This record gives sequence, structure tokens and C-alpha cells, in this order.
Amino acid sequence: MPVNRNALIRYKTIDTCLRNPYRRWTLEDLVDACSDALYEYEGIDKGISKRTVQMDIQMMRSEKLGYNAPIVVYDNRYYKYDDPGYSITHTPLNEQDLKKMSEAVELLRQFQGFSYFRDMGEIVSRLEDHVTSARMKTTPVIDFEKNESLKGLDHLDTIYRAIVDEHPLQMKYRSFKARSASRFVFYPYLLKEYRNRWFVYGLKRGSRMLLNLALDRIHELEILPDEAYVKNTLFDPATFFDDVLGVTKGIGNKAEKVCFRVVPEEVPYVMTKPIHRTQRLVEELPDRSAVFEIEVVVNQELRREFFGYADGIEVLSPPGLVQFMKDRLQRAVERYARE
Repeated sequence: MPVNRNALIRYKTIDTCLRNPYRRWTLEDLVDACSDALYEYEGIDKGISKRTVQMDIQMMRSEKLGYNAPIVVYDNRYYKYDDPGYSITHTPLNEQDLKKMSEAVELLRQFQGFSYFRDMGEIVSRLEDHVTSARMKTTPVIDFEKNESLKGLDHLDTIYRAIVDEHPLQMKYRSFKARSASRFVFYPYLLKEYRNRWFVYGLKRGSRMLLNLALDRIHELEILPDEAYVKNTLFDPATFFDDVLGVTKGIGNKAEKVCFRVVPEEVPYVMTKPIHRTQRLVEELPDRSAVFEIEVVVNQELRREFFGYADGIEVLSPPGLVQFMKDRLQRAVERYARE
């Protein structure tokens, strides 16, 4: 059940009061204490009503928040904990809470390359240790794709800060095709993750061609805070990737209609996990195969996606993609035939 910040402040204040055995707490005393706490922490100076505190006590007594607080009234006026050692801060986490916390910890770990999350590393580790200790006999129920040995993750935060602060980068970079690394000044615009690899989009100084560089190919990186920055006027990051699968796209690339037939065995997979968000079913054939269509930029990631289905997909159009698939598959057949 969601609880707002003000309510949590009141619960914590009531808990602190009732844990003090050296004072008798009337409803009016609890109202005053909660009002003071809200003013101190939130600057709220209008106070609260008796009805609010009565509802808070009722909520703390209930199971809704998992407190089950043993709050009793004695002498028909004063409030206290029937168990002197009780506190809402000692309430054990239930299994549902532990599951949610486990998933949250795992999610936070996916962003450990950014300083904002790196600063939370110790907190996340302590939280993970607490959750693990509390769930000693349980097993994980969620597993995120990750590759902790992937190179380049240490560059994430530097590039992120350069984009936000609009600073150029001095970079030493070597692509897979280059014989040696080259140095250049780069204006970064966007970080993008695809299949657990990170890429940065931007311009090389002196060029107007949009580049996407893999972070695992960066050898050296330095922010140049005193250099002039060329702002992004080439593309809108919010919509630029709407018609592309993966990360390979140039400014002038246009989407094409790609038509393909899927064999019966693969149809359920393609139906439930579309190759692209524009995918639509064109026709269901008598042999239970199906024809689909997507509207995308034809790039290497799309080709590899089709190759991943091997003989499960037949590309029908456009002609250039059909010929490419034929040539590559024929080469593969010949290579296996030689062996």
C-alpha cells in the first residue's frame, strides 16, 4: 500500500513518542508532536487534526502496512505500546517485500557505470546483504541480462556528464576495421544501449556525418571543458530510432517495407516477440506459415536478426535484402560443404 512522506513522518513520530516510557502521551500530545515534526521536516505549519492522528494509530495497529503495532489506551486517556520493546522500525519484512527489494537491487545494479548509481554502490551492497540474509533459504526469481566483464562501461559516466554539460571529448578510438587507433575531438549527443553493449552518437570535429561509436572500442577519453561545443542539430533522439532495429542508422537513411515469410514452427515466436514495433501480419497461408511486414531501415542488425532464424524465415522484399540473404546463406552452405 503506497504511503506518502507526510504519513511516514507521522508514523515515525508516534512510534518515537510511544517508545518513551518516561512520559504519558495523550492524543493531544501526539497531535502536537506530529505537527512539530511536519514543520521541522517539511515546513508545514498548519498543524494536523486529532482525526488524522486517530486514523494514523488505527493504520499502525492494522496489518495494512505490516506494523501490527500493539498500541493500547490506559486510564481511558493515555497511549502506549503494550510491548515496551516494540517499534515499527523493528518490523520484519514479509516475503512480498523481500521479493520486491531483491528485484529493485538487481535493477539498480544495471546502472553501476553511472556516478549517480556508483555513489549508491555501498548502499545497494548493504541492501543486497540485508535482503540476502533475510531470504537465506530462497532462490532468485528474476535475472537481468548482464555482462560485467564488458569493456567500456567505465566510460559511461564521463560521456554522460559531457552530454549533459555540453562539453567536447578528446578520444582515442579504434574501430574493428581500423589497423590502429586514432585521436580526435568528438561532440557527444546520445548514449544508447543495445543488447548489453553501449554506444555514443555524435560528431567528429570537422565532420557533419553522424557517428555511433562503441564504448568498448574507446582506448582513452577526456572531457574538454574549455573547448567550444557543437550542439546537436542533426536528429531528434526521441524519434530517431523509431524506424530502426539496433544502433546502425545514418541521417539520410530511410525506412523500407520489409516483407518476410515465417515457417509454421517459428510463427508463435515471431507473433509474441515482434522483430520490430511496426510488425504486422499480412497473410496466414494454408500450410500454417505466415507473411509479415515491417517498416525499418535495413541495417546489419536487421540482417543478423534474420540470420538468427536460419531457415525459419524467408525474406521476400526488398530485392536488395533478398539478394544479400541469398549470397550470405549460399556462402555458408559452401563453407559447410567443404568441411
